[in-house]
Amino acid sequence: MDPDQKNKLGENKPVEIHIDDKAYKAPKNPMIGHELKELGNVPANYDLWKKVPGKDDDRIKDNQSVQLKNGDHFYSAPSSLNPGW
Repeated sequence: MDPDQKNKLGENKPVEIHIDDKAYKAPKNPMIGHELKELGNVPANYDLWKKVPGKDDDRIKDNQSVQLKNGDHFYSAPSSLNPGW
């Protein structure tokens, strides 16, 4: 059985992702935004963003479920960041 088939059957296979340029193995898939922040040691007063090639990046809310794929990249930024200041 190939790895993709196992994932379709609901088995939790670790997914390699990056948060703030550090590699992590996500222990489950999908994960909730606050779980991703905990995994990456992102402070509570920071927002988490998912890099989306060719589009605007997605802000991940603390209660949002995120389906992960190998190689996904996330970064954090202060929630109070005011672009242009």
